[in-house]
Amino acid sequence: MNKDPINNTSASPSASNSDCSPATAAKHEHAIKKYIGTGIRYIVPIGISVGLILWLFHKVNFQDVVKTVKEGCDFFWIAVMMLLTTLSHMIRGVRWGMQLRATGVKRMPVVCEWSTIWGAYALNLVFPQLGEAWRCVFVSRRQKAPLSTVIGTDVGDRSSDLVVILILLAVSLFVAHPFIMDFLTKYAIGRDVRDITDDPIVWIGLGLIIAALWTLLRFFKTVKWVSELNTNLTRIWEGFKVIFTMKKWWLYLILTIGIWTCYFFETYSVFMAFPFTRELIHDPHMAYGFIPGLVVFVFGSMSMAVPSNGGLGPWNLAVMFALSLFGISNTEGTAFSMVMWSCQAAMLIALGLFAAGYISATGRKMGIETNSTISKNA
Repeated sequence: MNKDPINNTSASPSASNSDCSPATAAKHEHAIKKYIGTGIRYIVPIGISVGLILWLFHKVNFQDVVKTVKEGCDFFWIAVMMLLTTLSHMIRGVRWGMQLRATGVKRMPVVCEWSTIWGAYALNLVFPQLGEAWRCVFVSRRQKAPLSTVIGTDVGDRSSDLVVILILLAVSLFVAHPFIMDFLTKYAIGRDVRDITDDPIVWIGLGLIIAALWTLLRFFKTVKWVSELNTNLTRIWEGFKVIFTMKKWWLYLILTIGIWTCYFFETYSVFMAFPFTRELIHDPHMAYGFIPGLVVFVFGSMSMAVPSNGGLGPWNLAVMFALSLFGISNTEGTAFSMVMWSCQAAMLIALGLFAAGYISATGRKMGIETNSTISKNA
């Protein structure tokens, strides 16, 4: 019954000290770093997109861009582009389903495979890589598969895209070599690029960086961040390797060709939508538009490596720059890129809403079926 006030007061500092213990401080520090890292991961891409778009419209007259779109754009070809984009995502969903099944993940309905891609790309418009994380977690939970396995297939999916981009880059540099050399000679920015690439110090520095990275990965595996990097590289390889060990790998190759063929003709169809790019299609010296179409397509694809909201900003500038190689003005290039990006974004939002509705409806249905099965077994 008796309570010792001295003991009570002495307990208070003890609790206070436990709150300020090294473990608690480390926990708080970890939480702060986590929130800062998350904030940077989301804020930086938004800042890049906003900054580049503001810079873009500082270089061109917005009213001239609007006038170019109103007077010259044939939206029939924009609709064709949107249909091709939808088809490419459907093929990508089927291809990812093949990778998942090759690792032992149960088959999903084909509409669900499409929806994982549509939902992911719609989310990427909001925050970069959020869509990739969502689709991996969604498939892992829905199919009751290990998350690491699903992530590995996603990494393999992106790795195969990287291989295709590098091949297309080599082809585009070869076929468009005269136009690129002309650009490097005529324009100040081109001469600056040429000076950089001709400087041996740049290539020596690049070689030293590669050698240093190899040394770290080879001899410093016990360092935490090196170990994490090694783990990520191993995961990339494991996810990519399954492509060559899966059954019907030839079908995966056909689907990959289908995806990138759709991607290319998305750009080519928009060439048909504007009079200044339509002229390139009618020029036999431009291989009837295939050379500029390939260059614009490859430059735009490479720009997606820059963190941004669905490519907004870096993609527009890359497309404008690529078009300038073929004599297209900045105003016309901006009009081209803004129409294509905006219409694709609107389409992705619509498809994302469809995916959300489909996933919600099928999720409820699966829940009802599961409860019914449990009741029968009971």
